Amino acid sequence: MRHLFTVVLLFTCALISAQETTGSVVGIISDKEMNNGPLPFANVQIKGTSKGTTTDIDGLYEISTVEPGTYTIVISFIGYETLEVPNIKVEAGKVTELNTGIGAGSVSLDEVVVTTTVRRDSQVALLLEQKRAIEIKESIGAQQLSKLGVSDVATATTKISGVTSSEASGDLFVRGLGDRYLHTTLNGMPIPSDDVERKNIDLSLFPTSIIQNVGISKTYSTDQSADQSSGNIDVSSRELVGDSELSLGVKGGVNTNVTKSGVFDNFRATANKGDVVLGVYTESGASEGSIIGQSWDTEKVNAPVDYQYTLTAGKRIGEKLKVLFTGYQSSKHNYREGLFRQYDSNFIDDSITDATTYSKTINTTGLLDVNYSLNTKHKLKFNSLFINKLNDAVFEGGRNGEASIFEETAPAEGLSQFIRDQNIIQTNLWVNQLFGTHQLTENNTLDWGVGYNLVNADQPNRIRNELNVDMQDSFVQLGRTGGFQQRKSKQEIDDNEINAIIKDAIYFSREEGNTQSLSFGASYRNKKRDFYSKFYGVYERVKNVVHPTSVDEMSSIFTYDNFERGHLIYNELQADTYEGELESIAGFANFNIEVDNLNVNLGVRYQNDKLNVAYNVGNIPGRLGESYNLYDNFYPSLNLKYSLGEKHSLRFATSRTITLPEFKEIAPFEYVSPTGQVTRGNPDIMASTNYNYDLKWEFFPSRTQLISLTGFYKQINDPINKVLDRGSAGVFSYFNSAERANVYGLEFETRLNLIKPEEGQGYGLDLNLNATRMWHNQDLKEIYNEDGNFVRTFRYKGITETKLQGASDWIFNGSLNFSTNSENPFDVALIASYASDKVYALGAPTIQTQSETYYNDAIIEQGFLLLDAVISKQFNKHWGLRLTGQNLLNPEIKRTQKIRPSTTGIETEEVISSYSNGAVLSLGINYTF
Repeated sequence: MRHLFTVVLLFTCALISAQETTGSVVGIISDKEMNNGPLPFANVQIKGTSKGTTTDIDGLYEISTVEPGTYTIVISFIGYETLEVPNIKVEAGKVTELNTGIGAGSVSLDEVVVTTTVRRDSQVALLLEQKRAIEIKESIGAQQLSKLGVSDVATATTKISGVTSSEASGDLFVRGLGDRYLHTTLNGMPIPSDDVERKNIDLSLFPTSIIQNVGISKTYSTDQSADQSSGNIDVSSRELVGDSELSLGVKGGVNTNVTKSGVFDNFRATANKGDVVLGVYTESGASEGSIIGQSWDTEKVNAPVDYQYTLTAGKRIGEKLKVLFTGYQSSKHNYREGLFRQYDSNFIDDSITDATTYSKTINTTGLLDVNYSLNTKHKLKFNSLFINKLNDAVFEGGRNGEASIFEETAPAEGLSQFIRDQNIIQTNLWVNQLFGTHQLTENNTLDWGVGYNLVNADQPNRIRNELNVDMQDSFVQLGRTGGFQQRKSKQEIDDNEINAIIKDAIYFSREEGNTQSLSFGASYRNKKRDFYSKFYGVYERVKNVVHPTSVDEMSSIFTYDNFERGHLIYNELQADTYEGELESIAGFANFNIEVDNLNVNLGVRYQNDKLNVAYNVGNIPGRLGESYNLYDNFYPSLNLKYSLGEKHSLRFATSRTITLPEFKEIAPFEYVSPTGQVTRGNPDIMASTNYNYDLKWEFFPSRTQLISLTGFYKQINDPINKVLDRGSAGVFSYFNSAERANVYGLEFETRLNLIKPEEGQGYGLDLNLNATRMWHNQDLKEIYNEDGNFVRTFRYKGITETKLQGASDWIFNGSLNFSTNSENPFDVALIASYASDKVYALGAPTIQTQSETYYNDAIIEQGFLLLDAVISKQFNKHWGLRLTGQNLLNPEIKRTQKIRPSTTGIETEEVISSYSNGAVLSLGINYTF
């Protein structure tokens, strides 16, 4: 019966994110008798209908929920000439912007400015949407991202208040809550992760050339998955605006770290470099034959210069069909050199003073968007997104002869250690979505959508060498510990996902100030993952039988002759595998009522989540195991909005949500980083329950300005944390390490026009600034069995509570934008962001019964300031030029740990990781046909 229900649901259910069947006419009316200042209280009507409105104090107006069609707009004011503007086309889901001025004399139509934009594209449209929305939501559109020189969605999200990213983990954090507390969608539909280490897909995979906007709903809505707490990040893909579009763009640039002497002419790539064609790895991957059949040595990259190509082409075919294609490819190079240290029980374990990484990333993206209107009431939309990302990374440590790895050699031998890790990571993502919108009656709209997603995220041929060296005497010895210090390995992740939703919205009343509506529906999601990892290793039969001539000539010893003579022994581990499946079935309902200035939205969602992971891994007794969890519950939400006037509003939201553990957090597979740190899952981890509260004040001084203040509080029961595991240096795992975590804070945001340009001339200066202050803590629990006997503790160093992993006390984002108000504008933007210190990983005791003395303290990622600048000039309607500088300050990225050895009892703060990313300077040219 359950499977029958699933089949039926798949035929009828789908997800669509607020696709609208109506459009809007917005704009500003100016007073020609008052030097084109705003004209308040002017009448704006759709001729022949009762639809209309009056302008506010800033001359701003909006006529919403207009059926698609072509209209004549009538603008009038007592004592002024009436203006009729014919042929104003209104399209579903879009904003038609009509700006003009009227006066006592006649007005010619060539003074009227009419543009049609996608509703979520311009900053004005997004602010208008934010003003009207019942939930607390913030967005940034393609127009603003272009001004800020943002190249990918991950960077775009950090321009929204309360959002920051971690250099150490790569995770995004919204209000201090990271990857596992977020939910990511594309056009409202869930998408799978590309990385075994993350729940959400890497948003840097999405170039901004394929998007309309990025929105973060910071409060929960019941038509979304309940598996979230800090918010839902939704990426809206591009669609054709107007009748046609054809543009080309090219950009070139360099990273200042890469241009350093000794780096640019000696930039390293993996031994796999020759197997990459047009950004695609073409070989099958590591195997027994690759031990002697493929090189172990790095290769050199000629001219490591960044580039980017973009092609966009779209066409309206007849009156019903619109097609848009966007293609993109970029290549980026990065070089890092710094420090890496690892401590165990407050004593140094590993030390690499020249930890060096060379990386090259090629991203190839294609988006196809097709819109078909059966008629004005029934529309279909299909989009297909394909992304291929390839990252070629070489890590080295110990070339300077100073590296020391614990227990590898005795000090008397006079040897240091050298590590090289070569890895290609290739991700193929293919997202297919089909949407439908049907206006069944004037007050009843049915939305549906289905999605099918594929992800292949592979490390096809990872090559690792761990050596003992004397750099002065050119002595190289193979590492001695274990049989896999010289190895090749492969890792494969295959994700398949089907998702769907159906949503019906019924309006009982749509009168101004008196609206009642009910929306209800159901959703389905089934995500399956197949994971595979296998090691192929080599070790010496007797120590010092073979010696590479140098660390850069490792292939010289991995020969058929050395294996035939028995000098080298081939070693192979049984593959580690796991299979994960998440099946989520949900039904939801929302009731919305608006009476005068008060809007109340009450919703509830029933969600049934089945999470199963079956594993076969070598680091647990017996290898085999399974974790099966069932979570089903009701997840309510309440959103209140009270309008204090035309420009002020108060919002309150509260909800209950869940945080499910991820496949990688459950499966006890051990992933080894290039520096040797290990992350493994925990089959005993359980879901967290979250309670969310928000109170927000908003003030819109004008159509382009915003001032807001938000207070929020979140209570998380049984929070999941990344913790240094007990008794193991450099091993991280996931635990419900606290009974409860609390996060509360304040968000302040301003978007101000410091200098407002006159119509068609002058210049403007805009300031966007948001700041977040957070307070957060969680207790550290002790675990006892049924008999009251002590099992383990997460307390250490005498502390019983700590901060939340990934949360900064302070977050700042700001931009200052200068622009000329001319036919061919000149724009300059200065963008800055800062996040204060955050916990990268919680500390933990190494000896449970002596936790105050034997422990590893928390690892802290230090705060740093980022500064970008963008200069752009449009020469005519065809040619544009842009100069971009990213990470101009090039700060040192540091992680620290407090160390207190038992021998001295003196605590010091030590840097355990440091590097810089380099500034990136680029010049781009764009041509629009």
